[in-house]
Amino acid sequence: MRQGTMFLAVQHEYCGPMDKSAGSGPKSEEKREKMKRTLLKDWKARLSYFLQNSSTPGKPKTSKKSKQQTFIKPSPEEAQLWSEAFDELLASKYGLAAFRAFLKSEFCEENIEFWLACEDFKKTKSPQKLSSKARKIYTDFIEKEAPKEINIDFQTKTLIAQNIQEATSGCFTTAQKRVYSLMENNAYPRFLESEFYQDLCRKPQITTEPHAT
Repeated sequence: MRQGTMFLAVQHEYCGPMDKSAGSGPKSEEKREKMKRTLLKDWKARLSYFLQNSSTPGKPKTSKKSKQQTFIKPSPEEAQLWSEAFDELLASKYGLAAFRAFLKSEFCEENIEFWLACEDFKKTKSPQKLSSKARKIYTDFIEKEAPKEINIDFQTKTLIAQNIQEATSGCFTTAQKRVYSLMENNAYPRFLESEFYQDLCRKPQITTEPHAT
């Protein structure tokens, strides 16, 4: 929590309006560049944690070796595809991990965790597992004062409470759609504007050394 708070403090200072008293001289420019490097360093540390420790809900974690093979840093062209549609971002394992790191920095990671839990839930075939997973999702994300309570209306919560009594794959469809829309319209645009995402899209500069004469 403390790390996240520090991150937000840095983010607010960098993204907020520039202090007029700071001026626009070399020292001011150097300060802004230093702030940018600090922000990117924090992002990369946070993303590295998610790549090494995240796993799909309901599935066992894989070994570190297989994770390193699974999560490959995208090229600038691949990263740019994420801006075309929210689904493009979610379909990329690296993009999903980056988006989770972003949501964690904004203290709303429960939204993507709920969405992922619902995706796993819909693939469940066993009635017994479907019932147990439905109860877990409800206690983790839906009920009042749940540890990862998502922001949905009372009527939807009541409907879910009724549906999980005889769980089906569509128990959480309405809530999942609302959370998806919330992320697509709010967090997703902010992610695309983040310095971390812009850095992924930036093509490396090719420098050529002068030939000796």
